Amino acid sequence: MHETSDARDQAAGLRRSLARRPVKVIAVTGGKGGVGKTNVCANLGIALARRGQRVLLLDADLGLANLDVLLGLRASENLSHVIDGTRTLDEIVVTGPAQVAILPGASGLRRLLTMGPRQHAGLVNAFSELVRDVDVLLIDTAAGLGDSVLGFCQAAQRVIVVVCDEPPAITDAYALVKVLSREFGVRSFDLLANMTRSTGEGARLHQKLVRVADRFLDVQLNYAGAIPFDERLREAVRRQTAVTTVFPKCTASLAFARLAEHVAAWNPPEHPRGHIEFFMERLLGASRAGGK
Repeated sequence: MHETSDARDQAAGLRRSLARRPVKVIAVTGGKGGVGKTNVCANLGIALARRGQRVLLLDADLGLANLDVLLGLRASENLSHVIDGTRTLDEIVVTGPAQVAILPGASGLRRLLTMGPRQHAGLVNAFSELVRDVDVLLIDTAAGLGDSVLGFCQAAQRVIVVVCDEPPAITDAYALVKVLSREFGVRSFDLLANMTRSTGEGARLHQKLVRVADRFLDVQLNYAGAIPFDERLREAVRRQTAVTTVFPKCTASLAFARLAEHVAAWNPPEHPRGHIEFFMERLLGASRAGGK
Protein backbone atom coordinates (compact mmCIF):
# COMPACT_ATOMS: atom_id res chain seq x y z
CA MET A 1 0.00 0.00 0.00
CA HIS A 2 1.40 3.39 -1.01
CA GLU A 3 1.66 6.06 1.64
CA THR A 4 -0.59 9.03 0.88
CA SER A 5 0.69 12.60 0.83
CA ASP A 6 -1.36 13.44 3.94
CA ALA A 7 0.01 10.42 5.77
CA ARG A 8 3.58 11.34 4.83
CA ASP A 9 3.03 14.92 6.01
CA GLN A 10 1.56 13.69 9.30
CA ALA A 11 4.39 11.23 9.85
CA ALA A 12 6.99 13.89 9.08
CA GLY A 13 5.28 16.29 11.47
CA LEU A 14 5.22 13.67 14.19
CA ARG A 15 8.93 12.96 13.72
CA ARG A 16 9.66 16.68 13.97
CA SER A 17 7.61 16.98 17.16
CA LEU A 18 9.31 14.00 18.76
CA ALA A 19 12.70 15.50 17.96
CA ARG A 20 11.81 18.69 19.83
CA ARG A 21 12.52 19.32 23.44
CA PRO A 22 9.73 17.82 25.56
CA VAL A 23 7.40 20.02 27.58
CA LYS A 24 8.66 20.83 31.08
CA VAL A 25 5.90 20.17 33.59
CA ILE A 26 6.44 22.02 36.89
CA ALA A 27 4.06 22.06 39.84
CA VAL A 28 4.17 25.11 42.14
CA THR A 29 2.80 24.22 45.55
CA GLY A 30 3.21 25.17 49.18
CA GLY A 31 1.33 22.94 51.58
CA LYS A 32 -0.62 25.82 53.09
CA GLY A 33 -2.33 28.94 51.82
CA GLY A 34 -0.81 32.38 52.13
CA VAL A 35 2.76 31.54 51.14
CA GLY A 36 2.43 33.32 47.78
CA LYS A 37 2.54 30.37 45.39
CA THR A 38 0.10 31.93 42.89
CA ASN A 39 2.21 35.09 42.71
CA VAL A 40 5.29 32.91 42.26
CA CYS A 41 3.63 30.92 39.49
CA ALA A 42 2.43 34.02 37.61
CA ASN A 43 5.66 35.99 37.85
CA LEU A 44 7.87 32.99 37.13
CA GLY A 45 5.78 32.29 34.03
CA ILE A 46 6.15 35.87 32.80
CA ALA A 47 9.89 35.88 33.51
CA LEU A 48 10.29 32.61 31.59
CA ALA A 49 8.28 34.03 28.67
CA ARG A 50 10.64 37.00 28.53
CA ARG A 51 13.47 34.51 28.11
CA GLY A 52 11.78 33.20 24.97
CA GLN A 53 9.96 30.29 26.57
CA ARG A 54 6.41 29.47 25.47
CA VAL A 55 4.59 29.21 28.80
CA LEU A 56 1.23 27.76 29.74
CA LEU A 57 -0.11 28.42 33.26
CA LEU A 58 -2.68 25.99 34.59
CA ASP A 59 -4.72 27.25 37.54
CA ALA A 60 -5.28 23.88 39.19
CA ASP A 61 -7.03 25.22 42.29
CA LEU A 62 -10.38 23.65 41.45
CA GLY A 63 -12.32 25.47 44.14
CA LEU A 64 -10.69 28.84 44.82
CA ALA A 65 -9.00 29.72 41.55
CA ASN A 66 -7.65 33.27 41.28
CA LEU A 67 -4.75 33.32 38.84
CA ASP A 68 -6.71 35.23 36.21
CA VAL A 69 -8.01 37.67 38.85
CA LEU A 70 -4.47 38.26 40.13
CA LEU A 71 -3.47 39.37 36.64
CA GLY A 72 -6.57 41.48 36.05
CA LEU A 73 -7.92 39.21 33.32
CA ARG A 74 -11.58 38.48 32.66
CA ALA A 75 -12.14 34.84 31.83
CA SER A 76 -15.72 34.13 30.84
CA GLU A 77 -15.05 30.40 30.62
CA ASN A 78 -12.88 28.15 32.74
CA LEU A 79 -12.02 24.57 33.63
CA SER A 80 -15.56 23.85 34.79
CA HIS A 81 -16.71 24.21 31.16
CA VAL A 82 -14.02 21.75 30.07
CA ILE A 83 -15.10 19.27 32.72
CA ASP A 84 -18.70 19.69 31.58
CA GLY A 85 -17.60 18.96 28.03
CA THR A 86 -18.96 22.24 26.66
CA ARG A 87 -15.54 23.74 25.84
CA THR A 88 -12.07 22.51 24.93
CA LEU A 89 -8.94 23.73 26.67
CA ASP A 90 -7.99 25.82 23.64
CA GLU A 91 -11.35 27.59 23.84
CA ILE A 92 -10.86 28.73 27.44
CA VAL A 93 -7.24 29.91 27.15
CA VAL A 94 -6.70 33.59 27.91
CA THR A 95 -3.54 35.52 27.10
CA GLY A 96 -1.68 37.25 29.89
CA PRO A 97 1.40 39.49 30.12
CA ALA A 98 4.34 38.60 27.85
CA GLN A 99 1.96 36.38 25.83
CA VAL A 100 1.74 33.81 28.62
CA ALA A 101 -1.18 31.45 27.99
CA ILE A 102 -3.44 30.84 31.00
CA LEU A 103 -5.94 28.07 31.63
CA PRO A 104 -8.27 29.64 34.24
CA GLY A 105 -9.64 27.55 37.06
CA ALA A 106 -13.13 27.83 38.48
CA SER A 107 -13.76 29.65 41.75
CA GLY A 108 -16.58 28.99 44.16
CA LEU A 109 -17.92 25.82 42.52
CA ARG A 110 -18.20 23.28 45.30
CA ARG A 111 -18.71 20.34 42.96
CA LEU A 112 -15.20 20.75 41.57
CA LEU A 113 -13.79 20.02 45.01
CA THR A 114 -15.49 16.64 45.05
CA MET A 115 -14.66 15.44 41.56
CA GLY A 116 -14.36 11.68 41.28
CA PRO A 117 -11.59 9.78 39.48
CA ARG A 118 -13.57 9.75 36.23
CA GLN A 119 -13.92 13.54 36.22
CA HIS A 120 -10.24 14.02 37.05
CA ALA A 121 -9.37 11.67 34.20
CA GLY A 122 -11.64 13.64 31.89
CA LEU A 123 -9.81 16.84 32.76
CA VAL A 124 -6.46 15.22 32.04
CA ASN A 125 -7.73 13.73 28.79
CA ALA A 126 -8.87 17.17 27.66
CA PHE A 127 -5.21 18.01 27.08
CA SER A 128 -5.33 15.81 24.00
CA GLU A 129 -7.24 18.62 22.27
CA LEU A 130 -4.78 21.36 23.18
CA VAL A 131 -3.21 22.59 19.95
CA ARG A 132 -0.44 25.07 20.77
CA ASP A 133 3.32 25.11 21.12
CA VAL A 134 4.37 24.92 24.77
CA ASP A 135 7.84 24.76 26.32
CA VAL A 136 6.84 25.00 29.98
CA LEU A 137 3.63 24.02 31.76
CA LEU A 138 3.42 25.65 35.21
CA ILE A 139 0.74 24.19 37.48
CA ASP A 140 -0.52 26.43 40.28
CA THR A 141 -1.88 23.87 42.74
CA ALA A 142 -4.42 24.40 45.48
CA ALA A 143 -3.35 24.77 49.10
CA GLY A 144 -3.30 21.80 51.43
CA LEU A 145 -2.87 18.08 50.81
CA GLY A 146 -5.96 17.33 48.74
CA ASP A 147 -6.10 14.64 46.06
CA SER A 148 -5.73 17.13 43.21
CA VAL A 149 -2.63 18.71 44.80
CA LEU A 150 -0.96 15.35 45.34
CA GLY A 151 -1.97 14.12 41.89
CA PHE A 152 -0.56 17.12 40.02
CA CYS A 153 2.64 17.10 42.10
CA GLN A 154 3.15 13.40 41.50
CA ALA A 155 2.73 13.85 37.75
CA ALA A 156 5.01 16.89 37.40
CA GLN A 157 8.65 16.57 36.45
CA ARG A 158 9.68 19.09 39.10
CA VAL A 159 7.90 20.27 42.24
CA ILE A 160 8.62 23.79 43.50
CA VAL A 161 7.67 24.01 47.18
CA VAL A 162 7.09 27.63 48.19
CA VAL A 163 7.71 28.25 51.88
CA CYS A 164 7.96 31.23 54.24
CA ASP A 165 9.99 31.38 57.43
CA GLU A 166 6.99 30.87 59.68
CA PRO A 167 6.34 27.74 61.79
CA PRO A 168 2.97 26.82 60.16
CA ALA A 169 4.39 27.24 56.65
CA ILE A 170 7.46 25.16 57.47
CA THR A 171 5.38 22.44 59.12
CA ASP A 172 2.97 22.22 56.21
CA ALA A 173 5.74 22.22 53.61
CA TYR A 174 7.42 19.34 55.43
CA ALA A 175 4.10 17.46 55.64
CA LEU A 176 3.62 17.86 51.88
CA VAL A 177 7.12 16.57 51.14
CA LYS A 178 6.57 13.66 53.54
CA VAL A 179 3.29 12.54 51.96
CA LEU A 180 4.55 12.91 48.39
CA SER A 181 7.74 10.97 49.14
CA ARG A 182 6.29 8.17 51.26
CA GLU A 183 2.99 7.60 49.48
CA PHE A 184 3.71 8.71 45.92
CA GLY A 185 7.41 8.07 45.43
CA VAL A 186 8.40 11.68 44.74
CA ARG A 187 12.05 11.97 45.78
CA SER A 188 13.20 15.38 44.56
CA PHE A 189 11.86 18.82 45.44
CA ASP A 190 12.92 22.40 44.73
CA LEU A 191 12.50 24.68 47.73
CA LEU A 192 11.78 28.36 47.10
CA ALA A 193 11.90 30.71 50.08
CA ASN A 194 9.37 33.50 49.65
CA MET A 195 9.01 36.91 51.29
CA THR A 196 12.45 36.74 52.91
CA ARG A 197 13.45 39.70 55.06
CA SER A 198 17.24 39.45 55.02
CA THR A 199 20.15 38.18 52.97
CA GLY A 200 20.77 34.52 53.71
CA GLU A 201 17.35 33.88 55.22
CA GLY A 202 16.33 31.67 52.30
CA ALA A 203 19.47 29.53 52.49
CA ARG A 204 19.04 29.14 56.26
CA LEU A 205 15.42 28.12 55.83
CA HIS A 206 16.46 25.57 53.23
CA GLN A 207 19.09 24.09 55.53
CA LYS A 208 16.57 23.92 58.37
CA LEU A 209 14.27 21.74 56.28
CA VAL A 210 17.17 19.71 54.89
CA ARG A 211 18.31 18.77 58.41
CA VAL A 212 14.85 17.46 59.31
CA ALA A 213 14.33 15.72 55.98
CA ASP A 214 17.72 14.01 56.16
CA ARG A 215 16.76 12.47 59.50
CA PHE A 216 13.34 11.16 58.58
CA LEU A 217 12.86 11.12 54.80
CA ASP A 218 14.64 9.75 51.75
CA VAL A 219 14.39 12.88 49.60
CA GLN A 220 16.51 15.50 47.89
CA LEU A 221 15.67 19.11 48.72
CA ASN A 222 17.24 21.42 46.14
CA TYR A 223 17.51 25.14 46.83
CA ALA A 224 15.74 27.14 44.11
CA GLY A 225 16.52 30.52 45.65
CA ALA A 226 14.61 33.25 47.47
CA ILE A 227 12.12 35.98 46.63
CA PRO A 228 12.58 38.95 49.01
CA PHE A 229 9.71 40.75 50.68
CA ASP A 230 8.94 43.76 48.50
CA GLU A 231 6.22 46.38 48.95
CA ARG A 232 6.16 46.76 45.17
CA LEU A 233 4.77 43.24 44.91
CA ARG A 234 1.92 44.16 47.26
CA GLU A 235 1.25 47.24 45.17
CA ALA A 236 1.15 45.08 42.04
CA VAL A 237 -1.41 42.79 43.68
CA ARG A 238 -3.57 45.80 44.52
CA ARG A 239 -3.35 46.86 40.86
CA GLN A 240 -4.23 43.33 39.71
CA THR A 241 -1.09 42.97 37.68
CA ALA A 242 2.24 41.14 37.92
CA VAL A 243 5.12 42.84 39.71
CA THR A 244 7.44 41.73 36.90
CA THR A 245 5.24 43.71 34.50
CA VAL A 246 4.63 46.95 36.38
CA PHE A 247 7.89 47.13 38.39
CA PRO A 248 10.42 45.14 36.33
CA LYS A 249 13.47 46.53 38.14
CA CYS A 250 12.34 46.10 41.75
CA THR A 251 14.05 43.57 44.00
CA ALA A 252 11.26 40.99 43.73
CA SER A 253 11.19 41.20 39.91
CA LEU A 254 14.95 40.78 39.70
CA ALA A 255 14.67 37.72 41.96
CA PHE A 256 12.00 36.24 39.68
CA ALA A 257 14.31 36.83 36.70
CA ARG A 258 17.06 34.88 38.49
CA LEU A 259 14.59 32.11 39.33
CA ALA A 260 13.54 31.94 35.67
CA GLU A 261 17.17 31.63 34.61
CA HIS A 262 17.56 28.77 37.11
CA VAL A 263 14.38 27.00 35.94
CA ALA A 264 15.20 27.47 32.25
CA ALA A 265 18.36 25.41 32.82
CA TRP A 266 16.36 22.41 34.07
CA ASN A 267 16.16 19.53 31.63
CA PRO A 268 13.13 17.23 31.42
CA PRO A 269 14.00 13.74 32.71
CA GLU A 270 14.69 11.00 30.19
CA HIS A 271 12.10 8.76 31.81
CA PRO A 272 8.83 10.56 32.72
CA ARG A 273 7.63 9.82 36.24
CA GLY A 274 3.89 10.37 36.07
CA HIS A 275 1.09 9.66 33.66
CA ILE A 276 0.13 13.32 33.18
CA GLU A 277 3.70 14.26 32.35
CA PHE A 278 4.05 11.42 29.83
CA PHE A 279 0.62 12.30 28.50
CA MET A 280 1.59 15.93 27.99
CA GLU A 281 4.81 15.06 26.17
CA ARG A 282 3.08 12.66 23.81
CA LEU A 283 -0.13 14.52 23.13
CA LEU A 284 1.25 18.03 22.88
CA GLY A 285 3.72 16.59 20.38
CA ALA A 286 0.93 14.86 18.48
CA SER A 287 -1.14 18.05 18.55
CA ARG A 288 1.76 20.01 17.03
CA ALA A 289 2.15 17.40 14.32
CA GLY A 290 -1.53 17.45 13.52
CA GLY A 291 -1.51 21.23 13.28
CA LYS A 292 1.27 21.37 10.69
